Amino acid sequence: MYGYRCECCQGTVRPRKVAREVFKHESGFVILEDVVIGVCDTCGNRYYTADILHQVDEVATGKQPPERTESVPVAHAAPSD
Repeated sequence: MYGYRCECCQGTVRPRKVAREVFKHESGFVILEDVVIGVCDTCGNRYYTADILHQVDEVATGKQPPERTESVPVAHAAPSD
């Protein structure tokens, strides 16, 4: 599944298990835990399988219930002077 060339730098995409990965969905944010993703060994670009993206969509749209919900702090960015 992995071992292909990175589209950004021509490095090699390798599997990596990450503790948490945050996904932006049109319905909000979804966090998957203990998920294996592809990460370029040169530039760090991240790649996701279709299965992972389908799971994100199912959680975001309510087809798959989340294990828990966490609150996320939100603030306006301070203007830079």
